[in-house]
Amino acid sequence: MKRIAVLGAGVMGHGIAQLYAQEGYDVRLYDVAEQGLEKAKELIENSMALFVREGLITQETREQALRNLSYTTSLAEAVTDVGMVIEVVPEVIELKWDIFRQIEEIVEKEVIIASNTSAFPLSTLRQHAQHPERFVITHFFNPAQLVPLVEIIQDAKTASTVVEATKQYIESIKKSPIVLQKEVPGFVANRLQAAVAREVYWLLENGVASPEDIDTAMKDGLGFRWAFIGPLKTNDFGGLDTLKRVFDHLFPLLSNADSTPSFLGKLVEEGKLGVKTGEGFYSYDDQSVQQQIQERDENFIRLLKQRNQ
Repeated sequence: MKRIAVLGAGVMGHGIAQLYAQEGYDVRLYDVAEQGLEKAKELIENSMALFVREGLITQETREQALRNLSYTTSLAEAVTDVGMVIEVVPEVIELKWDIFRQIEEIVEKEVIIASNTSAFPLSTLRQHAQHPERFVITHFFNPAQLVPLVEIIQDAKTASTVVEATKQYIESIKKSPIVLQKEVPGFVANRLQAAVAREVYWLLENGVASPEDIDTAMKDGLGFRWAFIGPLKTNDFGGLDTLKRVFDHLFPLLSNADSTPSFLGKLVEEGKLGVKTGEGFYSYDDQSVQQQIQERDENFIRLLKQRNQ
């Protein structure tokens, strides 16, 4: 069914809604607050305007996509007669359980219920579900309208037909789905991200390089290659025999910390949370933040166009 509900109009929700609307879906975007919906509408309109300027979509597609979107503070209105419900509410398990309970009282048992969570395993999310076989996780990445990856997470109770239908939904909006064969904390991408972050923090804490140089090493070195061939194929091109010799020496020397470093906790305690507070590893002002977000999205679009060629 080409009609879906997106529950939660925040950072991730509005991007997911935009994606489906651009691909011809009738999208109902729900939020508890009218103000949140108004902000989401503004962000979607601005994002689509950028897509048009960069040639990713046409003006006609933008206008049709905006017509495909409707906004509501009524949960019942949002989820009635849809093929899929995508939950993107805050990462509070009681809140998710409550909204799942309400959804299941309204929708038919064939409707897929997907969560965008990155915090909870599927077995916990659908703990109180009437029909656990229709629950699945579709984990998008910020900004959802630009980053191609979507992780699909199932568990022992998820119906294979639900997994396949979910994959088709994701492919229909031109995303790159991966399907996890088993449930594991952090899924795939966040485990990789955490492993890199642990070594990044070690390098920073031990004064090996500045934040700027560490970021440059990633974006102009590893990230440049991984954008197209990934780490395992990079290994193949490098020669597994050579890499084994290097890694046999290096692996025992890498950080094996099982907790975040004290300097990260100190930044959090001081309210230095990154862009949202104006300071983290770098300092920001309101104007530079907006400019950097604009530049980020423009560069992401250009990379996306290059990958799609």
